[in-house]
Amino acid sequence: MGEKHKLLILFATQTGNALDAAERVGREAERRGCGARVVSVDEFDAFVAKKLDKRLSDLGAKALIERGLGDDQHHSGYEGALDPWLSSLWNMLNQINPKFFPEGLGTVVPDMFLMDQPKVRIEYHDVDNMHLPLSTTSDLKCIEMRIQRARSMCLGKFSHNIKRPDCFLKMIKNHRLTRAGCEKDVRHFEFEAVSSGIDYEVGDVVELLPCQRPAAVDAFIKRCNLDPESFITVHPREAEIHFLDVSVNASNFPIKLKTFVESTMDVASASPRRYFFEVMSFFATAQHEKERLQYFASPEGRDDLYQYNQKERRTVLEVLEDFPSVQMPFEWLVQLVPPLKTRAFSISSSPSAHPNQVHLTVNIVSWMTPYKRKQTGLCSMWLASLDPQETPDVYIPAWFHKGALPPPPPTLPLILIGPGTGCAPFRGFVEERSMQSRFNSTAPILFFFGCRNEENDFLYREFWNYHSQQGGLLSEEKGGGFYVAFSRDQPQKIYVQDKMRENSKKIWSLLGEGAAIYVAGSSTKMPSDVFSCFEEIISKENGVSRESALRWLRILERAGKYHVEAWS
Repeated sequence: MGEKHKLLILFATQTGNALDAAERVGREAERRGCGARVVSVDEFDAFVAKKLDKRLSDLGAKALIERGLGDDQHHSGYEGALDPWLSSLWNMLNQINPKFFPEGLGTVVPDMFLMDQPKVRIEYHDVDNMHLPLSTTSDLKCIEMRIQRARSMCLGKFSHNIKRPDCFLKMIKNHRLTRAGCEKDVRHFEFEAVSSGIDYEVGDVVELLPCQRPAAVDAFIKRCNLDPESFITVHPREAEIHFLDVSVNASNFPIKLKTFVESTMDVASASPRRYFFEVMSFFATAQHEKERLQYFASPEGRDDLYQYNQKERRTVLEVLEDFPSVQMPFEWLVQLVPPLKTRAFSISSSPSAHPNQVHLTVNIVSWMTPYKRKQTGLCSMWLASLDPQETPDVYIPAWFHKGALPPPPPTLPLILIGPGTGCAPFRGFVEERSMQSRFNSTAPILFFFGCRNEENDFLYREFWNYHSQQGGLLSEEKGGGFYVAFSRDQPQKIYVQDKMRENSKKIWSLLGEGAAIYVAGSSTKMPSDVFSCFEEIISKENGVSRESALRWLRILERAGKYHVEAWS
């Protein structure tokens, strides 16, 4: 690291909170004269991402300070815990080695001296004098190259393995599963591959890159006084180059500014971070806007910013429109606008039953903010708006990868718990095992499903009933069973745990035959409640204490026979 002491700050993120926190730690370190390097764990082998903390402890490493835990649902957001944690960190680093802060811990470089240093620079190109290698490629290949090129220019925002799509999908079916008029809108989508073939197994996950509303993208470009037809390349500034793997930028052919915004910058869905407001304050020309932005960016304004921004889920476009005097350079916007992320979905089909197709079960997300502003999920609402007959030429970039539910061999008995859209991967499991049973004997399946009302949101009712009939895969004749909990169809709420208790003997019998447990659905209370229910069942049916039942379940986990895939 040379003479100047530097911090290496690693982050792993899905929501963007970890990146935001890591970059803030880096900025504050540099303002105190301590060099810092902020790196995603995606830049390392997966071992680092999953095992780093334990491995360091095993090697004798000692934590400098107590681990900080931020809660985004806290009234001040995760920064309510980050602010005091940072103060402790600087004090501890100074005690360990004052050379971290050559000017002294109390010396902090004013923010204004760092505001003219965005991490990227934008180069504009005269395309009349350049050869752009797109004219001879197919439409899909052209789209693929644009996506890869645009996302490769975004330094550190996207993992290398999700820049080039695995394939493109075309929607062939959009079917509402819930009753029209009921509160929930859950859709069954079917897609087929239109480029390379689809390669996945049951239990896998597909990530889709959503399309932003054209009107929102146009409004953002107009608000920021940008030329949508200009061709650009994005490069790291010199100070960033040695921190980044810039090999991905080796073929930085220019791309249209509008295409870059569409493919990489979430302008009308994600909320900006606190640093966005801090930078905005330096480019505000109206004094009242500057003061309000400075207040939002200060520790004193943290709670009010959380109420205005995160709780209301204000988008970048909405924030910019609320502060019309701000004109941020495009370099800062590229750096600070949240990246347009892929959305992950559990696959609800079997490739054996539906060759070259992938099916998804998607809850169409919408909600009211505290100030009664209706917000919708970017990807789910876009998918719901697609009509396979009217929009046949919409090609959706897709990436396939392993999820938390490994495909079970046909001879393995299964106990499946999937309330709500948690049934999605298990539809694929049942389809796959149904195909396998045509040629070989298969082990039984117990499936516990839950929803609110039988008439409103009994997802895939016909499918489950068909396989539960005499001789079906989920029938008692085959040693299986299908059990549904309708939580709102009677005065007393009934959940999947209640149906599990009613069938505790069957569960224990199948566990005795070596069954594996798979749980999928909401990440709120359901997974822990289901785990606790298994403890109760094992304790009761095996005549052992809850502590012994817990040890039994932990052994099952270590043996790779207890799997959970949960989402928020």
